[in-house]
Amino acid sequence: MKHRTIIEPFRIKSVEPIGLSTEAERTRYLAEAHYNPFLLRSRDVIIDLMTDSGTSAMSAHQWAGIMEGDEAYAGSRSWERMQAEVQDLTGMEHVLPTHQGRAAERILYGHLGGPGKVFISNTHFDTTRANIEYTGAIAIDIPIAEGRDPAHEHPFKGNMDVTALEALLRENKGKVGAVILTVTNNSGGGQPVSLANAEAVGRICRGHGVPFLLDCCRIAENSWFIKDREEGMEGVTYRGIAQRMFSLADGAVMSAKKDALVNMGGFLALRDATLAEACINLLIITEGFTTYGGLSGRDMEAIAIGLQEVFDPDYLDYRIKSTTFVGRKLHELGVPLMRPIGGHAVYIDAKALYPHIPPHEYPGQALVCELYRLAGIRSVEIGSVMFGTYRPDGTLQPSAMELVRLAIPRRVYTQSHMEYVAETFEEVMRERSRTRGFRITKEPRFLRHFTAHFEPL
Repeated sequence: MKHRTIIEPFRIKSVEPIGLSTEAERTRYLAEAHYNPFLLRSRDVIIDLMTDSGTSAMSAHQWAGIMEGDEAYAGSRSWERMQAEVQDLTGMEHVLPTHQGRAAERILYGHLGGPGKVFISNTHFDTTRANIEYTGAIAIDIPIAEGRDPAHEHPFKGNMDVTALEALLRENKGKVGAVILTVTNNSGGGQPVSLANAEAVGRICRGHGVPFLLDCCRIAENSWFIKDREEGMEGVTYRGIAQRMFSLADGAVMSAKKDALVNMGGFLALRDATLAEACINLLIITEGFTTYGGLSGRDMEAIAIGLQEVFDPDYLDYRIKSTTFVGRKLHELGVPLMRPIGGHAVYIDAKALYPHIPPHEYPGQALVCELYRLAGIRSVEIGSVMFGTYRPDGTLQPSAMELVRLAIPRRVYTQSHMEYVAETFEEVMRERSRTRGFRITKEPRFLRHFTAHFEPL
């Protein structure tokens, strides 16, 4: 019998209480946080869908592994386990442990970047772009055209535009620090990248002598989509698909806080010994010794176990289908979404939801504030707050899309929590014509969405 209900392939052994608040209280909390959900206290949030990064529930096996963590400064057993797991998965000899993905980005792009350098991606995520631009380099996004249209149905909207890649590599000969393929494409709506596209990107990069890197923090989820949608992949395991993708690249950066199912950690994996040596020097200066980086032994144990558990077929099937469940519920309500639904999150098209709010009044920020006010749901804007820039005359150059991400933590919430989220959107839809935008009153130079202050218009 084929059941309609998606069940979690695990039992709940420990629980954490959720503090319930009233709408009046949340209205006050939101004003005190300057209408920026990043500045809210977690105890004042009911359903936290701000990020899937570092918010996973770890398994009993991972918690047991933590108790075996070897905290030796150099050469710990826990490091040996993590190193062996990463080497087996990526096929790359040189593994540098870091406290999270952005530390690996800072080390690698700090070395490869600099004024005059160019980095090309299907879509750089916020910390990737910031680490690149902080060096004085330029970050260029070239997703396929279908990836910029939220309503368009395409199986691999996360793909890179290989024609544009060829042209950019010719135009910037000698200037390209690296080509980065983000899988899945988070800023592009959590959309997957096909193996065929990765093969094409790798082939082009080799032809031009340019490093090809993977931002692989959600590669297990991306492998599910490849197996489900790409011809010839039906008989390959999810881990086997990931290994094929890694085999195409010269290096990989991973925030283990996503598909390694842990709360902290990351790594940089490289093939080239010379590049690895330069990065190791930076690792020791900024993170720690080569066999722990910014991690404790118990962190490395949990990562090694998580990188195995994440490729379990039952887990991945539940993970993708439960996210699709949320998207389908919202689609039935008429909520405009990034389609098809991605693996780790549901993305709402705030521009289509609030056509009366122009980009310079940040429709995505309006939606994240509404979700919190109405139901205590914390989400994140991925639009002109996160990616908008300023023209020379001071006016806003808006982002290509105005999205709001509902990122679902792994193994944390049940179906009833997600029903609550869907129910909230019934009220969002009823109130949509009366919702107003925001203006920024305070912002830093980089990554402004984390700490900016807003006020309602």
